[in-house]
Amino acid sequence: MKAAILGYGNLGKGIESALRQNSDFELAAFFTRRDPSSLKTMTEGVPVYSAEDIPAHKDEFDILFICGGSATDLPKQTPEYAKYFNVIDSFDTHARVPEHFENVDKAAKESGHVALISCGWDPGMFSLNRLYANCILPEGNDYTFWGKGVSQGHSDAIRRIEGVKNGKQYTIPVQSALDSVRAGENPTLSTRQKHTRECFVVAEEGADKARIEQEIKTMPNYFDEYDTTVHFISEEEFLRDHSEIPHGGFVFRTGVTGFNKEHKHVIEYNIKLDSNPEFTASVIVAYARAVVRMKNEGQTGCKTVFDVPPAYLSPLDGAELRAHLL
Repeated sequence: MKAAILGYGNLGKGIESALRQNSDFELAAFFTRRDPSSLKTMTEGVPVYSAEDIPAHKDEFDILFICGGSATDLPKQTPEYAKYFNVIDSFDTHARVPEHFENVDKAAKESGHVALISCGWDPGMFSLNRLYANCILPEGNDYTFWGKGVSQGHSDAIRRIEGVKNGKQYTIPVQSALDSVRAGENPTLSTRQKHTRECFVVAEEGADKARIEQEIKTMPNYFDEYDTTVHFISEEEFLRDHSEIPHGGFVFRTGVTGFNKEHKHVIEYNIKLDSNPEFTASVIVAYARAVVRMKNEGQTGCKTVFDVPPAYLSPLDGAELRAHLL
């Protein structure tokens, strides 16, 4: 399968790395909004094109990985480039997923392509675990905790604020809430009671730090519902202490079974990641395989992880899966 990558930030580099571990893919091109001659990739011999040239390469590749940010890039890029290729993105603004789905679905169906949105670990793998657990324990409660770790989408949103030179945001679970859920106490928790957010910002020289802090703390869908702390630090401190991108999280479903609902159960799924973008990229590459398979079956339109049979993620055939993983 011939693959192309649009965007060469942390996620784009993660996709490039993940493709090396999946021999049924061939990395065939990079697209960038920068000057193509300035892009230094890790993979030698792969051409780099301007994003403006995407229409000229229509259907040259089996899949285009769109590696922009959820705040402003993906709502425009994914429906636009679904006109030319099968595409996959990591759109993670949960509140806007239905709107994004509709826009991408329309473009993909009109062009005869398959698009898969909101792929990664949340939304993505966590979404699947919530779905499976809800079906298994229909009477119960869902809980999702993220962190402690760096949110790429939230960090990107910070960096787009005027006067911000660099920024990183850490999501931190409230330990007392986590302990209560794990103990099966079924607490009722507000958004604010489950997580705090901590931001480290390098401001441009002369920037209005009070305005920047206010914009961060009141940003809809990102920070306005959380207790958020903003630290302004030097660029040297930022590079020294905040250059890595770890993350992780937990999904819980608590529920009851039995004729008199006498038995309690807790389902817990958790991940601990050294590199958020590299793990996200690994999930996306597996789902890209499914996108190509669905296209080859004649499907079109927008999909999510809920629409993909698990076997479509694997390069192994059904017999091998049954023999070794079932």
